[in-house]
Amino acid sequence: MNALASPRSYSILLVEDDAADAMLIEEALAEKGMTRAIARANDGVAALEHLRDPANDRPDLIVLDLNMPRMNGRELLAVLKDDPSLATIPVVVLTTSSTPDDISDAYQHHANAYVTKPVNLDDFLHSVRGIDAFFLEIATHLPRD
Repeated sequence: MNALASPRSYSILLVEDDAADAMLIEEALAEKGMTRAIARANDGVAALEHLRDPANDRPDLIVLDLNMPRMNGRELLAVLKDDPSLATIPVVVLTTSSTPDDISDAYQHHANAYVTKPVNLDDFLHSVRGIDAFFLEIATHLPRD
């Protein structure tokens, strides 16, 4: 199946500390019919709490800013990919940093896409849709303890 052929709707965890950026991203995803549910965390600590809470559904996708307080996106990405119960969730990094080190580090920690702000919303949505359909549809959903 081609991920770009037919629109999918995703359950998304948006990890973003800037309220204006979060609102813009949420509106863009909703306007294009790409979300069936969206949850928001202000930093990596809140994201992990959300992901590890059995009352919350597992997201199909995480949209992650790198520059946040408490636990930044770099640290969160490393924790996500080292945790077998969370490692299969695709991650789109959406951040202001365009430094080669940040981009390389994100991909080394298995980010699925890297988009810099300010972002052309069509480019961002294309990146979300362009994540490997196999990964989104076949990823193992491990049971929670």
